[in-house]
Amino acid sequence: MRYAIIGAGLSGLTAAYEIHRADPTAHIDVLEAGERIGGKLFTVPFASGPTDMGAEAYLAARGDATEFFTELGLRDSLVSPSNARSLLYAGGELRGIPRGGVMGIPAELADASATEPTVSWEVGGDASVGALVRAAYGEEIVDTLVSALLGGVYSSTADDLGVRATIPALAQALDTLAESGEPLRLSSAVKLVEEGRRGSTASKPVFGTFRGGYAELYETLAEKSGADIHLDCFVSSITAREGGFEVKGGVGIYDRIVLAVPAPTAAVLLRDIAPGASPHLNSIRLASSVVVGMKFDAAEGLPEASGILVAANEPGITAKAFTFSSRKWPHLGDRGGALVRASFGRLGDDAAVRMDEDELVDIALDDLHRITGFDGRAAGLSEIYVQRWFGGLPAYGVGHLSVAAAARGEIARIEGLEAIGAWAGGVGVPAVIADARAAVARLTGAGN
Repeated sequence: MRYAIIGAGLSGLTAAYEIHRADPTAHIDVLEAGERIGGKLFTVPFASGPTDMGAEAYLAARGDATEFFTELGLRDSLVSPSNARSLLYAGGELRGIPRGGVMGIPAELADASATEPTVSWEVGGDASVGALVRAAYGEEIVDTLVSALLGGVYSSTADDLGVRATIPALAQALDTLAESGEPLRLSSAVKLVEEGRRGSTASKPVFGTFRGGYAELYETLAEKSGADIHLDCFVSSITAREGGFEVKGGVGIYDRIVLAVPAPTAAVLLRDIAPGASPHLNSIRLASSVVVGMKFDAAEGLPEASGILVAANEPGITAKAFTFSSRKWPHLGDRGGALVRASFGRLGDDAAVRMDEDELVDIALDDLHRITGFDGRAAGLSEIYVQRWFGGLPAYGVGHLSVAAAARGEIARIEGLEAIGAWAGGVGVPAVIADARAAVARLTGAGN
């Protein structure tokens, strides 16, 4: 059996590993248009040690991911973060992020004497996170807190994101309220979510990462997949042929195809064999972002926090967030000095992503100084790395789950074809892994 996997990011490499595990005799070609493997996972060899410039943590509360890493022999490489809290910069000052609530959405109005209005919601429906929160709590909570928290995950504002795909537990709670006939108040739904998760992760760290960076994961997957990995391999089309699929850019005819690419790329590649999927895939927008990694010789003056989120409406600040990696992760703090990641870019606003590198670094240093008082230039900026992610994240708009399901329904009509990735399975390392494993089980019959 011959398999072609298009894309050597986390989803593609996980698929290759799972195929090899299910059928060690299979021939697997991984066709990657870029010059390296890993996709949105990217560990850079700083002089002080390996440093992630893409995703830098995973949701350890999801046990399936940790079990998968253990299966790969990486359990001893997993580390947990410190107890340092994140801060919010809003209104020209730093403040603690309120505890409780759901993605910055509080469980009650700030003014206890005010009457909370009901919200519009249909069972099984969807709505913009921003519109929903604004209707219940007003403008300020959306722009200062909710968009800041969601922007760190999805590189989009609350107005660009749908509740059902981005905060599914809240959508389910709203469904429950609607079915019960109770007044549809957002605070009641948030409280239901809080009750449902109470104690579920009390004894476990919420996040984790790899001591040597995510390269440990993607390099292990590549090594254990038994696949032939072809870099700088541009695939321009897939055509159905007698006995399988012809991949322009691949080697020969393949029995099975796995597309592990962003939605718009998948739309182009499916135009001949699954044209019905393309309109759905093309409707999924992509957000761009850029990460500026900075290593300072000294850490004096850097807040004792894991990082800072910046309110979306904050004037005079370009960065959307700072991660104080050396404060957040003890193994990075042990290297000495300070390691800081500055993040820029939201859906529809990629001006910073396209800036000249020197200008972008200057803005990162200036924003950091203005927000925290930490003078990075005086502290000694010894290493810099700028990583741009053009179209790095799918924006889960209103109705995204229906769009993804419709695309997959069309793809499922073609035997031997699967499409995976964050657009379909969810943003975040555990979700991408789970989606890839499920797709391979369907493809190989391993789940039967």
